[in-house]
Parts: sequence; structure tokens; C-alpha cells
Amino acid sequence: MLAVWIVIAVVAVVAAAAAVAWRVRRRGPSVVEAAGPEVLEAPAPHVPSDAPPRRGPSSSGTAPPVAGPQTAPPGTTVPPSTTVPPEAQPGAQTRRTPETGPQTPPEAVTGDPEALDEAQSGVADVLPELAEPPRLRDRMGRTRDRLSGYLRGIRSRGAIGEEDWESIEAALLGADVGVATTTALLQDLRQRVRDGDLRDGDALMSALRQDLCDSLTSAGGAQLQFVPGATNVWLFVGVNGVGKTTTIGKVARRQVEDGRSVLLAAGDTFRAAAAEQLGMWAARAEVDVVRGTEGGDPSAVVFDAVQRAAARGNDLVLADTAGRLHTKVNLVEELKKIRRVADRPPGTVTEVLLVLDATTGQNGLIQAQQFLQAVGVTGVVLTKLDGTAKGGIVVAIQRELGLPVKLVGIGEGADDLVPFDAEQFVDALFEDSPVAG
Repeated sequence: MLAVWIVIAVVAVVAAAAAVAWRVRRRGPSVVEAAGPEVLEAPAPHVPSDAPPRRGPSSSGTAPPVAGPQTAPPGTTVPPSTTVPPEAQPGAQTRRTPETGPQTPPEAVTGDPEALDEAQSGVADVLPELAEPPRLRDRMGRTRDRLSGYLRGIRSRGAIGEEDWESIEAALLGADVGVATTTALLQDLRQRVRDGDLRDGDALMSALRQDLCDSLTSAGGAQLQFVPGATNVWLFVGVNGVGKTTTIGKVARRQVEDGRSVLLAAGDTFRAAAAEQLGMWAARAEVDVVRGTEGGDPSAVVFDAVQRAAARGNDLVLADTAGRLHTKVNLVEELKKIRRVADRPPGTVTEVLLVLDATTGQNGLIQAQQFLQAVGVTGVVLTKLDGTAKGGIVVAIQRELGLPVKLVGIGEGADDLVPFDAEQFVDALFEDSPVAG
């Protein structure tokens, strides 16, 4: 009897095993069996947003295939500049789970990584084409308002009185024309009144305007010097904070628009982030920049830039320099060395441009005197002219030092650095009609 029960138990076990095997063959492996060992695979390339979304397995219970790396469907173009999030970078691990299929990362922002970096920092990758240059008259309201406060009403007067001379003197000194220049202008006007050439306020104001215009044009042309066929070097000098690096970037952009091949030299190796700032402007103007190590020899940077420019056929090297106080002898001597190095063949220094902040007034004149003696400044770039009532410093620089103002900055925009025009400048100083011809 016991043997019979044993036989029955064995038959039952075999039948149960056969039933389980039949169910497995019919339904496939269980979820645990499907999962198997953890699978790590390279992430699929990011597909543009207009491609059909990737789907996980259906809810029918069918296990996802455990295959190699996934690829984009045939006919799908994946941009080479696609940016993917960190978890989907090459070498990252993507886990496949049977419940959800491959884990799809959040949609990534596509585009050129450099352009994305520029956009994130609030700087456009490439600036738009140059716009119509702004007018000096539209940007010099502060200086004009100061002058007009003193000169308003002189034209309408008949005879010229002592109060008119006092008003003119106060107006010129208040605009920072300077004592020497103001005295010279008044002496000339008084003599002409005594000679009978000027008989009323209208004639006096017209003569003042013309004298100012003549003072500005007598210092020489405002044209930037360039020698075709040579490796021209323009050095930019000045104290810290006047806007040298920004000026270089704006000049580079305009020179590129004029068809010249430009190379920048990051010669300010002492100020933190100076090279990075110049590099940003180089990217905007789509030109190259030569830079050295922080704290390195600036003369070596300029020398290297000149050699590279000559080898590559660049027309123009724009060299930044560290800010130097005009009273520091050792720093000025180093600046002299930079000029000597830049002027060695194949380089030719055709401009040494002193960048001055117009808001400093007469202090800018002192700086100009020192730099003129040290490195032979050939012209002045006057920045921030729109933000000051001391625009008369232009007259003092040109009349007292014989230095032409070649460029003026009248705004923060890339197009707001414009060539200096004497007649436009004088016209911007007065409320009424332009300078007489």
C-alpha cells in the first residue's frame, strides 16, 4: 500500500513540473528572469525634437530585448554639435530596466557649445553688422547743457559787455577746456572786438565757434595711420579703468568690417581676466588673439603676435598693454620696451593710441603729457564722452599738446566708438546753428 502512495506522489510531482514547463513555454520567462544581470550600454545619440519619441515596452508583459547600443532610426540626422546632459555623456552608464525600458534623459539643448556658452554669459557669439554711427550731437547733451547755461542769450545782445566775457570764461572753464586754452581763446576774441571785427553778441558767438573748430583741426588729421603691405602694430596705452580692452575690441570689429585682417595681442598680463576679456572681444569680431601666461613678459606676447601676424599675412596687430600710472617710472620703462619690441621687423608701429577717460577732465591732460614723453603717443582715444560735462578736454589736448583726438567713445554699444570730427564736435557743444563755413 505504501508503494502505491509513493508512485502516486511521484506522478503528481512530475505532472506539476510538466504544467509549469508548459506555462513557461507559453508565456515566456518571468520578470526576474528577463531582468537577468544588470546591463550597461552606451547612450543613444540625442535625436532632434521633431523626431518621433522613443517608447518603452508595452504593457503586454513582453520583455524588452537585451541588445547592444541603440542607434537612431534610419533616415534620422543627428547634428554633430548636439549637446547632451552630463548623465548621457560618452562613458556614462545607462541602466535598462524591464519595467520602463532604457531611461531617456531630459531633452537636451542643441546647438554649438561655444555659442551656448556665449549665450549663457549674456554675450552674442558674433556681433551684427555695423550700424549707422551715432551722432556726437545726440550723445553730448551734458557738455552742451553746461555751456548753454552760460552762453544762452549772448547772441541776442547788441553791444558786447564785460558780463559776456565772464560768461564765456565760466563756460569754457566749466567744460574743462583748461585755463591756458581759455585764456588764449579770450585774448584772440578781445583783440578782434577792439579791432572792430566783432561788433555784437551774434558775431562773437560765431567767432568763438570758429576758433574752437580751428583749434581742433590744427593738431593734425584724425585718420588712423596704416601702411599697406606691412605688418602694422597699433599699441593701446593708458592707466587702468579707462577702457583700453573694450576700445581694442571695438576697433578690431571696425577694422574687420573695413576688410583688414586683424590679430589681437593680450599684452596686459598683470590684470586678472584681462586676457579673457580680450578673448571675448576677439570672438565677437571673429579674429584670433595671442596670449601668454598670467604675470608673464608682455613684450614677449607682443613679439610673438607680430611674428605670427607676419607669417600668416595679417595686416594689423592690435596690442593691449597693462594699465600704467604715468608717475611710475619702472612701469613706463617697461612700456618703452614693448614699443621697441613691437617696432622691430617685420613689425611697424604706426599708431600709439593713448586711451583717456573723458570724465577725468584735466587729469587726462597730465596723463597725456607723461605718455607723450615716454612712448611717443600719436593720437588719443577719448572714452565716456557721453557721460560727462567735461567734453572740453578735447580742445585742451589738441591745442596744448598738439595730439589729435582720433576716436571718441559716446556709448556702451559696439558701434559707439566713432572717428572724431572737429566740426561735428563743435556743433554738439552749442544749441544753435552749425559752425559757419
